[in-house]
Amino acid sequence: MFTLYDADRCPYAARVRITLAEKGIPFETVAIDLDDRPAWLYEKNPAGKVPVLEEDGGFVLPESAVIMEYLEERFPEPALLPADPAERALARLLIERHDGFSRPYYAVRRGEEGARARLTGALAALDAVLEAQPFLTGREYGLADIAYVPWILRGQASFGLDIEPFPALAAWLEQLHQRLGIAAESAVVAAL
Repeated sequence: MFTLYDADRCPYAARVRITLAEKGIPFETVAIDLDDRPAWLYEKNPAGKVPVLEEDGGFVLPESAVIMEYLEERFPEPALLPADPAERALARLLIERHDGFSRPYYAVRRGEEGARARLTGALAALDAVLEAQPFLTGREYGLADIAYVPWILRGQASFGLDIEPFPALAAWLEQLHQRLGIAAESAVVAAL
């Protein structure tokens, strides 16, 4: 059995919740107050961040992208990375480059000058990818999609992020809302 050290408001933790849901993996949740992190959390992750996934037997793994890859390798069905090595590599590359999206997102949240323009540029880049393929992961839904969607959902809810000027991105998000993991995460975001 897995235990997820989690915070509903954390988009990185959302990545892991969605991956677990998409793979149908049961887990227990330990909610972490990000404003008052317990000292024991630093024993599980020296950075004191969530998510942290712990498995019975003591295996502990922090960092959302690493956890997603671990779950994909440990539970290969349903596949959330493409079978084709080139497509798989491109999906991993998008996940690796996620900071180019999250940095302007957080800058908007902090009210930094010029942040909305940078975020608009990041949205345009995602839209361009989605004009060429139906999902960020490639021909099929997968980890790259899961890596980005928590920020878009939270941006829409918290500061009115508008994706309508990006038709491929808007169509992608509409498709994703049909996924059980994304629908569950949308409910989490609505309750924040």
